[in-house]
Amino acid sequence: MPANKSDLDDFDWSLTTWEGSRREQLRRWAELSLEDILRAQEDMREVSERFAQMRAALPGNGK
Repeated sequence: MPANKSDLDDFDWSLTTWEGSRREQLRRWAELSLEDILRAQEDMREVSERFAQMRAALPGNGK
């Protein structure tokens, strides 16, 4: 429970919807520098590759 009522009053409840969440993601992404964007994309590529490796290692996925 919040310490006081103003904690609830100050919260942006529009961020709790799917649309609001997506809008906030885009807003935060737009604030990143080009260097940070490239780093994030590289990190996402590495995660994607790791998931692909893990999936290939599952029983029944061998070739």
